[in-house]
This record gives sequence, structure tokens and C-alpha cells, in this order.
Amino acid sequence: MLTLKQVTIPMLVRVKPGALDRVGIYAKRAGFRRIVVLHSSDLLAPLLARLDAALAAEQIEVLQHLPVQEASFEQAEKIFRELPGKDHAVLGIGGGKALDVAKYVAFLSHLPYVAAPTSLSNDGFCSPQSSLTIDGRRRSLPSAIPYGVVLDTSVCLAAPADLWLSGVGDLVAKLTAVADWKLAFHARGTPVDDFAALLSDATVFQFIARPIRDLEGVKLLGTALMLNGIAMAICGSSRPASGSEHLISHALDSLSVQPRLHGLQVGVATYLISRLQGAHTEVIEGLFEATGFWRAIEAAPFSRAEWLDAARRTPAIKEDFYTILSARDCLPEITNLLRSDARLQKCFVD
Repeated sequence: MLTLKQVTIPMLVRVKPGALDRVGIYAKRAGFRRIVVLHSSDLLAPLLARLDAALAAEQIEVLQHLPVQEASFEQAEKIFRELPGKDHAVLGIGGGKALDVAKYVAFLSHLPYVAAPTSLSNDGFCSPQSSLTIDGRRRSLPSAIPYGVVLDTSVCLAAPADLWLSGVGDLVAKLTAVADWKLAFHARGTPVDDFAALLSDATVFQFIARPIRDLEGVKLLGTALMLNGIAMAICGSSRPASGSEHLISHALDSLSVQPRLHGLQVGVATYLISRLQGAHTEVIEGLFEATGFWRAIEAAPFSRAEWLDAARRTPAIKEDFYTILSARDCLPEITNLLRSDARLQKCFVD
């Protein structure tokens, strides 16, 4: 007998300019009267002041302001132990590290969680996982989709351009991730959720239609990244959003002298993997040209030696996670592409 699966999605979604100044209104409508705020330790003071003013205007009590220093399980557990009572909600504001910790704390506490990203560097703000370190090693821990997402497009537009480009890189990875997923189905019988795969693909092409860094572009990118998180929740895995390109980035995180923004690593890896897969290369190349992604990478190239080391280690990172890198020994092809591909040549130095 077929069993239908219930999927949790955000009940509150606001993606528009000035949304931060209406957080109190949204919280009041949801019935939240007491809130714990977790924020990036380096969050700009004016943004935190705007949040406080918005909550105070609707008589929403802020029980605690807790700065998040690092995206670690240890810090999340400490915050969880020190939370006041249960009759409140958790609001995370800032970058990915703070939002991952806030989301995990809310998950442990069985509390409603509202995400207020101030940049769009990856899809983690609305995913069912939290990327945290445990004893210094990066892990993806089960979490929950937020009750609400409040994305102030004017705030995200003011964030550094590299964070925007990182989000572009993380978004376009969905093309190679879905291709890896389908490859895993044909090779190993890994189930593919057609709707989750379709949703993931559609979000990329929605953004590609207008890849401009302005308020509308921020809305499109933010919505696309949010829907990618929901696609993961629909199928119960990271497959719609993460494939071999993410494995390369994970390897780089562990071996690089100075790891770069997740989405910048993933974006270059996505182009590389598309060459191995033989699909989507022109689409990815065109998007990176239109957004200025290539120029940003060329201005601060990666280490070719580190990437080759990462490619060498990648197949062993998740042995049960079948990708193009599992299908054959791709290292000779990758070595050649890093030196011969016209785009990749400019992205690396010896």
C-alpha cells in the first residue's frame, strides 16, 4: 500500500525590501510573544537595532541576545542548555553560521524557528540540515525547515558581492547534483523523487532568466535557494541540492590552507563536474559570465595542487553516495581540465 508523506514547509515567508522592519508584525501574527535572538557575532549594529525596534513596536519580548561565534555543535549545545523555558520562539539573524546554529538549537528545543538571513551565500537558511563542526570536523546534522523565513532584499543587496556570488555558485550546483542523482538511480537504484528534482532544476532556470544583482535579482536568488531547501525536505535527502561538486568542496574544507566561501568552491566545482558529466556546461559558463563569478575567481585564483588533492580524496568521502566520481577514475580528466579548459585555466595557480 502506498504511503503518502507529509512535508513541513515554512508557514511564514516574506521576501521583500523592508521585511526586517516588519518582523514584529509577523511574529505577532504567528502568536509569538517572547523570542530568543541568535545573531552573527559580527552583525552590523544598525541591523540588530532595527530588529529590536521592530519587535518592541509590537510588544514582543526579547528574552536573550546571543551572539554566535562559530558554527559548531558544541556552541549549539551550550546555547540549548542555557535557553530560558519553552514558551518562546527562536529567531536567527545574520550569515550562514549563525542561522545553522539557531536552526539546530530550535530543533533540539522543539521550538518554532524564524530565519532572517542578511546575505545569500548558500541554501542553508531554509534547509532541513545544519552544517556544524563536531570536534573541528564539518558535519551535516538533521535539523528542521524553519517555521518562517524573513528575507529583507534590501539588506541582502547591501551584503558584500562575494556573498552574492557564493549564493550563485551554490544555486547552479543543483544542475550537476540532480544529474548525479539520476546517475545513481541508473547505477545503483537510488530512488529519485521526481518532484524534488524538478523543483530543484526549475529554481536554477528561474534565476538564470534574470541574473542581475538588484532588488529583483536578490528576490529571485533568495526564493530559489529557499525552494532548494524545501526540495531537500520533500525527498528527505540532500540529493536535489548536493552532488559530486559539494564533495569536492567538503574535501577542500578539510585540506585547504585557507578554505574559501562554500559557494565559490562549489560553483567552480560545478563547472568542472559539468564537463565530466557532459551536460549543462554552456548554461553554467554563461551564468557565471553574466554575474561576474568568473572575474571574482580569476582575481583570487585557487591552488591547483589543493584541488587535485581534493579530487583524489573525494570518492572516499561518502562511499554510499554514488556520483560521476564513483562511475570511473576521473582524476586524469580533472588534471587535464584544470590545465586545458579555457575557463578553468584562469581559476587556478600552481
